[in-house]
Amino acid sequence: MKFLFTTTSEKETRHIGEQLSRLLQPGDVVGLFGDLGSGKTHLIKGICTGLKCGEQVSSPSFALINQYQGEFPVYHFDFYRINSEAEIYELGYEEYFYGNGICLIEWAERVITFLPDEYIGIYLSGIYEKGKESMRKIDVSIIGSSLNTRKWASLKNYERANLPKKLEHVLI
Repeated sequence: MKFLFTTTSEKETRHIGEQLSRLLQPGDVVGLFGDLGSGKTHLIKGICTGLKCGEQVSSPSFALINQYQGEFPVYHFDFYRINSEAEIYELGYEEYFYGNGICLIEWAERVITFLPDEYIGIYLSGIYEKGKESMRKIDVSIIGSSLNTRKWASLKNYERANLPKKLEHVLI
């Protein structure tokens, strides 16, 4: 299952994260893929706001992981500076990825072989055209049969309601 969003500001990107947070459950792993500046941290801020731990969010670029407490534990990883697979093992990733919190992973492409079979993949990209510097494309992919049993219709409805008109008719 896939969803496509286009946002025009950081605020809209965070709002998409809030909408997504309503569907997340303990044990979920959310991998965020994208270049520098693509909006990963802003989307995570929105998710954390929706999970009642948003005021605590900062990118763990140097620490690799931040833990937030809201409705349940949220683990925010940033693997931008990961240098080896050994660092991932030393971090004890399995306790997090297969635990009872929600894992939000920036730079998931660097640890893709460690992701569980079922996860939510979010692919972000900037538009980077003159006049569209704040626009982001956000492609959400639900990977795994048990995840597909959730009621994603609310996200689907939100997707259609918030697409820019020019993009909406291209997708239909």
